[in-house]
Amino acid sequence: MMNYKNILAINFGGIGDEIFFLPTLISLKKEFPNSKITLALEPRSKSVKDLTDIIDEVFPVDIKGKNKYTELLKLVFFARRNKFDIVISSGGNKFISILLWLTGVKKRYGYDTGALSRKLLTQAVRLNKNQYACAMYHDLITPLTNHKTELPEVNINPKPKLPDTILIHPGVSKMSVQKGCIKTISAEVWAETIDLLIEKGKKVILAGGPDDNECIETILNTIKYKNSEKFENYYGKTRSMKDLGELISQAEKFLCSDSAPLHVAVALKTKTYAIFGPTDDKKLIPISENVIAVKANDNCPLKPCLWEKRLTTCTNLDCLKISPEEIVEIVLK
Repeated sequence: MMNYKNILAINFGGIGDEIFFLPTLISLKKEFPNSKITLALEPRSKSVKDLTDIIDEVFPVDIKGKNKYTELLKLVFFARRNKFDIVISSGGNKFISILLWLTGVKKRYGYDTGALSRKLLTQAVRLNKNQYACAMYHDLITPLTNHKTELPEVNINPKPKLPDTILIHPGVSKMSVQKGCIKTISAEVWAETIDLLIEKGKKVILAGGPDDNECIETILNTIKYKNSEKFENYYGKTRSMKDLGELISQAEKFLCSDSAPLHVAVALKTKTYAIFGPTDDKKLIPISENVIAVKANDNCPLKPCLWEKRLTTCTNLDCLKISPEEIVEIVLK
């Protein structure tokens, strides 16, 4: 096996997708410990570098902007200029194999999307979407290494646990909401859940990111125990994903939506409960007693539908009709 020195990885998506991709990069670093790893990603996800020392450099590519093809050409020129030994891409689009070929990198690895990918790539790897996302991405490097990293690992030093605390992060990305992808319960249900947990004797810490302002405001205007010593509003106090990770590490339990903080909690091995509705928990969380999917007991025949059968959520959202009582019962079990 060659001792690759300069590796380019390409993974477009949100911050959650980049966290899913970390085990792949970690295994590459184990195989090639002296290598430099550059990750090409969307600008919205560049904060993943704050979570890990595995990534030496990030190269933002704004594929969601108006100048998508100009951005991709910039990536091609960047790859050619830096003379990478190997390039790996997670994209499932048929165009990806052409993009990798244009980079001029001799060793090219991606998913098998047809005859063209098998011709242009050094090795086209079978894409198996019916598994945990970390494992799906990790399949890309099976031709390169026998190392297997199962879960994300983040560069956060866990802090001592605060007894009887439940950290709640209710939000999902604003981009998801704008696209019509509703993946969590309403702010009012979150507020009732907080009140019930406090009534059960738990201390609740509420956190959120920049996208969560409207949701947090509704929660604060709705909860009964806003001024209780059992409640702490931590919104606005975490300035980065790393700050949030440190807070997650302190909580005895973490209750959240299907969003990036969930994957940070998985990496930190904090006992986590995640609200799932239209998305597939089997692909988004590992099989573990440490991570529990909280789901409605509905009979929707299409569930999970989002990304599987449709690109937006339906108007009924029966899959998210979970009562505060049901949520609290699961969290306190």
